[in-house]
Amino acid sequence: MSKRFISINGNDFTAMVLAGADNLRRNVDKVNGLNVFPVPDGDTGTNMNLTLTAGCEELKKKPSSHIGKAADALSKGLLMGARGNSGVILSQLFRGFAKYVHELESVNGQQFAAALQQGVETAYKAVVKPVEGTILTVSKEAAKHAVQFRRSSDVLDLMNEVLGRAKEALAKTPDQLAILKQVGVVDAGGQGLVCVYEGFVTSLSGGLVQVDEDFATMDTNLGEVSLLPGMNLAKEVHAHMPAQAHLATEDIEFGYCTEFMLTIAPGKVKGFTFDEGTFRDQLSKLGDSLLVVADEELVKVHIHAEYPGEVMNQAMNYGALSRIKIENMRDQHSHIVEDVTHGYEAPVVSPANVAVITVPNKPYGFVAVALGDGITDILSSVGVDVVLSGGQTMNPSTEDIVNAVNSIDADTIYVLPNNSNIILAAQQAVDLVDNKTLIVIPSKSIPQGLAAILAFQEKADAQTNTDAMNESLRRVKSGQVTYAVRDTNMDGIDIKQGHFIGIQDGRIVSSQPSLMDACKKLLEEMIDEGSEIVTILTGEDATEEGTGELEAFIQTMYPDMEIELHPGGQPLYAYLFSVE
Repeated sequence: MSKRFISINGNDFTAMVLAGADNLRRNVDKVNGLNVFPVPDGDTGTNMNLTLTAGCEELKKKPSSHIGKAADALSKGLLMGARGNSGVILSQLFRGFAKYVHELESVNGQQFAAALQQGVETAYKAVVKPVEGTILTVSKEAAKHAVQFRRSSDVLDLMNEVLGRAKEALAKTPDQLAILKQVGVVDAGGQGLVCVYEGFVTSLSGGLVQVDEDFATMDTNLGEVSLLPGMNLAKEVHAHMPAQAHLATEDIEFGYCTEFMLTIAPGKVKGFTFDEGTFRDQLSKLGDSLLVVADEELVKVHIHAEYPGEVMNQAMNYGALSRIKIENMRDQHSHIVEDVTHGYEAPVVSPANVAVITVPNKPYGFVAVALGDGITDILSSVGVDVVLSGGQTMNPSTEDIVNAVNSIDADTIYVLPNNSNIILAAQQAVDLVDNKTLIVIPSKSIPQGLAAILAFQEKADAQTNTDAMNESLRRVKSGQVTYAVRDTNMDGIDIKQGHFIGIQDGRIVSSQPSLMDACKKLLEEMIDEGSEIVTILTGEDATEEGTGELEAFIQTMYPDMEIELHPGGQPLYAYLFSVE
């Protein structure tokens, strides 16, 4: 017989979250398979899994029987690890939950229901234009039912009701979102949330919570690659060979990359009461590239400083230090320049790595997200300082974006997500960056991102540039070609597994047995009388023969069109097109 839960504490809640995360992990492929587009890189399940895993890692670092403290730890981990729209919304659901239970040692059923409701309200506020028939609807209907539930005071009974109503709401999502009904699937994000709730019920029911070692130690960052011994390419802003070759080692003003965690201990030193803003101002005088992320008990610090001891001495006025890491960037730079001098070639940027160019003391900076060596090179050549490697398959987290922004010595920084599934994570980063202005240009594709940065005028003010870059998004048509991973029908187009599909600005416009036919049909849809330039970015699967055939097709059918051809190197999408 299952144990009764008149109330749950932090230990109970932690067990529930771990079980929910484990169940979601086991169903990642199922959730990914529900993505509306039948493309090979559907990733809702992956994003939710990585987001929740980041939250679990924080929970395991800060175990507590106090549910408020446990929920705060989870919320912090989710916030910094959030990936994609689904991950950001999941983080906001638990952020609101954590705010409600913050002061509570344990919660009863009514309090748990109210916390779920506050989570829903927080998530809806985080989304500029909430869409029904999504994870938002599933969470809303489940929380609403929980608040109204009065038949039992047992949290397990309540959670069973929540799960049941979530499943009912999930089943109705195709009636609320036409594209779901057309494709014949339920909402992927909603299904992911149901998986989490199923884990909650399993835990409360006394079911075995199996957390594999792979899960417990899963790396939730985009990844690290060792360029040189002891050098982390994802964290160091000195990894781009050409930029470093033009910088003398002695010109590095702050030579030590310093990172540590500060556990706040109120009253440790008389006269020192921790305030995040005051602490950040104190450290900002000791170096640059400062990142301070704080909750009620723990502070993560990253700074480039000349005297790391001074930084840590200042921090120790407020508590105890742990996880200290100090790297000598001058030594790293000397090795890099030496390798460049001897003909060292920069490694290929693979998914999960970052290409960085550092330009100090300038008014504007740029962060963009892209996948493919050629695209990364193009973005760098037109002025992007940091290119986060990612896209539909692997979305960078909010923390990745914050770290990239803080690595740039500029007053105003523009972020180009270049994917609709990364925009929310980028917008969430705005609230986590201090001492800089972060502006997100909501580019949904590589062509849009390129159009936006080309619209930038260095002598114009930030608002003028923002308006111009946003306007540029509307002037470019974006197209991409990949292959279908399942049979379906969308917008009246029959799609067969293995056929090639042409996608224009998020809408499937063609499905053909051959790659060339799909490309030509897509181009016919994109090019009209006002079109002047077509740009082709070739992917990993493109061939020289096929590319030549496309060029000949455009020259024959549209003789006045100007053609620009660039190697993009992107996976899964053989060709990316833009028409202006």
